Amino acid sequence: METPEPSEAPEDAEAAPSAEQPAPAGIAAQDWAAASADPQYRAAVTDLLGALAYGELSAFERLADDAKLAPTLADKAALARMASAEFHHFEQITERLTMIDADPAEAMAPFAAPLDEFHRMTAPSDWLEGLVKAYVGDAIAADFYREVAVRLDADTRSLVLRVLDDTGHASFAVDKVRAAIEAEPRVGGRLALWARRLMGEALAQAQRVVADRDALSTMLVGGVADGFDLAEIGKMFSRITEAHTRRMAALGLAA
Repeated sequence: METPEPSEAPEDAEAAPSAEQPAPAGIAAQDWAAASADPQYRAAVTDLLGALAYGELSAFERLADDAKLAPTLADKAALARMASAEFHHFEQITERLTMIDADPAEAMAPFAAPLDEFHRMTAPSDWLEGLVKAYVGDAIAADFYREVAVRLDADTRSLVLRVLDDTGHASFAVDKVRAAIEAEPRVGGRLALWARRLMGEALAQAQRVVADRDALSTMLVGGVADGFDLAEIGKMFSRITEAHTRRMAALGLAA
């Protein structure tokens, strides 16, 4: 089995599927000062940043836990650095929430239970499953936020895209998982099943969160964010699925 260049495969796999995205218009062409005059839009952004903040905090906690399972000191140090980067992202989002007069803890609270339940249902059983979960599962969430970001005001969009920057976990996970599969090919089947389960659970969880939050739902179907209708939501999830397939290929796994 040929292993792709680590610097190329993850970068391609992590790229958001944005070819079909429209140029900024409406709210997406405004800054926060103008867009936030709409209280419903302000509520939607508060929800979005609250969900993203709790996701970053959870990523920090999980990477720190994964570091405890790392087989070598070098791996442990690498994951600790990634965990630190995730916590810095969390701090950036909570600072932004405070800046727009939203309480970070209150903004995150509605998303704590569903995200904790997702992580409870998808707890990895070993080091490799933890790597696949962080690479595949977190990337699905990142794709969702990038899709939404193109319809946010310019200031909020800039922050969201900045905190979604890869912390280095993509290349790290691909290298480790592919090496494990080459050393023991049977591992590939187990990890492929695991990744498919993660995909299903992640999409279901994202849909539940959006459905439970009126402001987010309205933003996605066009009541707040311009040009986003129900058909576009279907296309959005199709693009996220296609990106997942590319990530699976980068890992050397069947989608």
